[in-house]
Amino acid sequence: MLTVRLQPAMEKRLSRLAKRTGRPKAYYAKKAIGEFLDEQEDYLIAIARLEENLPSIPLAEVAKRLGLDR
Repeated sequence: MLTVRLQPAMEKRLSRLAKRTGRPKAYYAKKAIGEFLDEQEDYLIAIARLEENLPSIPLAEVAKRLGLDR
């Protein structure tokens, strides 16, 4: 269980959105937190990879490996 206090303006916007869409405010809170966590985890993975000092791969090689050079 998590309780979050929002600034009045943000609470008003969230309430308005929930009312307009017929979805509960919790739906949007969960969605926003999930997207934030995804972004932060991706960021931490990227930082860890940068710290490994691996050799770079030219863009043309990346495109070829992904089959995008066709």
